[in-house]
Amino acid sequence: MKSKLYYVLYFLYAVVVAFVLYLNGVFSGEEISIVNLTINIVFLIVIGILFLISSVSFGKLNNVTYELEDVAIRLQKEYKEANGKNLWGNYRENGKMFEDEKLQAAFQKYRMRMRSAKSKKGSVPSCDLEEYINEDLIDRVSMNFFNSGISGTLTGLGILGTFLGLSMGLGSFSGDDIFTVSDNVGALLSGMKVAFHTSVYGIFFSLVFNFVYRSIMSDAYETLDEFLNVFRQTVQPPTIKGDESSAAMLVYQSGMANSLKQMLDMMKGDAMEQTAGVERIVDKFTVQMQAALDTDFKKLGNALKSAGETQAVSAANAAEMVEAVTALVEVNRNVQAVLANIMERQEQFANELEEQKKMLAQTCNEMSDEISSQLYTFGQMRNMYEE
Repeated sequence: MKSKLYYVLYFLYAVVVAFVLYLNGVFSGEEISIVNLTINIVFLIVIGILFLISSVSFGKLNNVTYELEDVAIRLQKEYKEANGKNLWGNYRENGKMFEDEKLQAAFQKYRMRMRSAKSKKGSVPSCDLEEYINEDLIDRVSMNFFNSGISGTLTGLGILGTFLGLSMGLGSFSGDDIFTVSDNVGALLSGMKVAFHTSVYGIFFSLVFNFVYRSIMSDAYETLDEFLNVFRQTVQPPTIKGDESSAAMLVYQSGMANSLKQMLDMMKGDAMEQTAGVERIVDKFTVQMQAALDTDFKKLGNALKSAGETQAVSAANAAEMVEAVTALVEVNRNVQAVLANIMERQEQFANELEEQKKMLAQTCNEMSDEISSQLYTFGQMRNMYEE
């Protein structure tokens, strides 16, 4: 079964640990590099911890998967014993369906929603159990947020070990001639040994874990789909039919029509009298407002006039500020142009210095070669003279 596939990780982990210890001379009796062995052991311990955490989440996922399988089989058996009768009545009051706490809590939410939405004729609105028991629940149980990053983490550890081993090898590598270089080749090869070992088992574990994880999740999703199909066939209560929905809509429309009729009855009367009464009220209100607020309206006009004058002054100040800012921007643009010219000249000067440096180095090399040639000629002449 795919749900047990993660046990392969333990077997492969033990094989890789034994293989790494053998390559580092623990079993073969060769000289043991303590640094290399320590690095490999640290990396393997980190990988083992990641596998352990993932195994715990896989165990919880297996419990949920087994629970869904068992409940699906039980529902099919009960449905057959009830001669094809819907089983919702058995679980409407007594809502104990799952042993797992997360599944039972989700089913309780579904049951409470169905009971609270019950209609007069015993039917309920459309509501599917998949709204509560779905792939999101599976992802939370399986710690998908953690396990989905394990594969990339293992690959990253392999790359980290590669750079660490190369850094160790290159750090121990030194020498100016062929004799000193050959003495440090062993240290370089030792660092490369760490680099290749960590890369190999890091990428290997990444591939294996990715395969195992995807297989387990695929099996869990398939089991969930099978359970939901069985639940819809055996337990899910009937929903409101089309004729009942139409009848409810007609009742609602009839009620709205009665309410509108009552409002029209209340508004019956002589429209002309009502209009005249409203006009008298408006005229009286206008006269009183004009008498009470005449002085205040004058004050308001003066205040608005003063505000207009102040706004005009502010507009003039703003125009002056805009002109000043425009001038400042122009000055800034000129300064930038001057700086760009200076930078260009400095770059040209740097290029000229670089060319002069190359010419000076070439001249020094030529002089060195000439002096060496003269010294060699002088040595040959001295030897001829001594002979």
